[in-house]
Amino acid sequence: PSSYSLKQNYTNPFNPVTKIEYSIPENTYIRIKIYDVSGELIGVISDKFEQAGLHFVVYYASRLTSGVYFYTLERGDGKILQTKRMVLVK
Repeated sequence: PSSYSLKQNYTNPFNPVTKIEYSIPENTYIRIKIYDVSGELIGVISDKFEQAGLHFVVYYASRLTSGVYFYTLERGDGKILQTKRMVLVK
């Protein structure tokens, strides 16, 4: 990949499992974080060093209530690269 890219989760809306794909152009440390609509951090679902390329993480949201959530792709230096919205329907 030539740039950082965070794709829309699949499926969306989801219940209770979804897949989040992202690509990174260089070897780097990344984090994927989940937030609720008030901006409160729900959790960190990926926090590791990754090789350049296409990656994905599967998110299990069985403990969350129905609603709108946001997920971010963040570099190791704390810079948020992209944010997307996802909807959990139970």
